[in-house]
Amino acid sequence: MPKIVITHGVADVETWLSFKAERVESIAAIGGRSAVDLPAQDGSKAVAVMADVDDPAVVMAALASPPAEVGAAMERHGVLPPLTIYIEK
Repeated sequence: MPKIVITHGVADVETWLSFKAERVESIAAIGGRSAVDLPAQDGSKAVAVMADVDDPAVVMAALASPPAEVGAAMERHGVLPPLTIYIEK
C-alpha cells in the first residue's frame, strides 16, 4: 500500500490539530489509512499529512475536486491552498 504525503499551510496549527479525528475520517472516505499529522517544528503554519492509500489516483482526484464533505472539512480545519502531494513509488 503506497504512502502519500500532503503538505499545505493552515490558518492556525492548534485548530488544525484539534480536528485530527475528523481528518482521519475524511482521509478514510477517499481511500486513505493510518493518517499521521506532521506540523512543522519551525513555528510556521506549514503542516503535512501522511497516510497509506489504496489508490493514489483516487486520492489525487478527490483532492483536485474535493467532495462537498471533504471540502467543508478542509475549510473547518483551516487548510490553505495550495496542496503539494507526494506519492511513494
